[in-house]
Amino acid sequence: MKFIHMADMHFDAPFAVLNKNGLGEARRLEQREVFKNIIEYIKQEKIDCLFICGDLYEQEYIRKSTIEYINNLFKSIKNTKIFIVPGNHDPFIQNSYYKKFNWSDNVIILDSEIKKIEINDNIDIYGYGFEDFYLRAEKVSNIKIENEKKINILLTHGSVDGGSDENREYNPMSKKELIESKFDYIGLGHIHKRADTNKFVYPGSTISLGFDELGEHGIISGEINEENKQIKIEFIPMDKKEFIEYEVDISEVISKEELIEKINEINILNNKYYKIILLGEREFEINLNEINKYIENKNILKIKDFTKIKQDIYKIAEENTLRGIFVKNMLKKIEINPNEKEMILKAIEIGIESM
Repeated sequence: MKFIHMADMHFDAPFAVLNKNGLGEARRLEQREVFKNIIEYIKQEKIDCLFICGDLYEQEYIRKSTIEYINNLFKSIKNTKIFIVPGNHDPFIQNSYYKKFNWSDNVIILDSEIKKIEINDNIDIYGYGFEDFYLRAEKVSNIKIENEKKINILLTHGSVDGGSDENREYNPMSKKELIESKFDYIGLGHIHKRADTNKFVYPGSTISLGFDELGEHGIISGEINEENKQIKIEFIPMDKKEFIEYEVDISEVISKEELIEKINEINILNNKYYKIILLGEREFEINLNEINKYIENKNILKIKDFTKIKQDIYKIAEENTLRGIFVKNMLKKIEINPNEKEMILKAIEIGIESM
């Protein structure tokens, strides 16, 4: 059996960072294109099952026209069984399109009740989703596999070994419990970074949603040997755009104008969105709002300033001025608390800038 495992597409997401540059709608069109390409891949490879493990769309922003677009693509792969697990962004709530829309006959939507679907004589699929924006109960331990001789697959959406209280709000699962379970493959969603433990798999978000999701994004393509229960999987990149961080050392730059020129001379690739990180020591003030006005390429979405002022603080400490007295007193704090040197130096820098 061949399958595709994907998650966290987040159709109709607002893309707040991109909207500032007028690129939000373009990114939503790219979502559609990526999804269409996935469907074409399914047709070409004759994929038996498509697993969508949560957050297919954004409940708050989703449009009916987008749902119709998705469903029309589902209709074009009638021979593929499609399993959708509602996640915390697209839960199985009363006004959900999962409830009120007439989906294609090959679509199976898993609600909050643990269900088992028999694919054939050799494969059973178990799964459950969210019926609200939170799912605090631990459900995996309640699943009893009916036939361990078969290939058993679990599909759900949630966090594994989430240490924070927030993560325990989203279908908490134990890594140890999953690894020791009798399932042959556990397809998950919710974590936007790809992770593969050879037992449970996060494909990551299908397309990157921002700078906290760097690198390639796409889907998992898998094949199950029904005779020996061997499962082979590979990651298939699908997102044509990539969010990257680009570092610029401005230690040799002597003016705001030269900095703007340096940024505008960066070789910007059309298939990447950039966060420019400024590093090094500077001799001039940086006003990012002012600099952003003169950045020519829209694919530069953010500029972050991590530079430090180039100055001799010990020389400043000798000045008979307010800032001289301030720096002198702060340097005394370093002598008293040497372990806090970095923090105190940062405080000196901020204090000098303020003055």
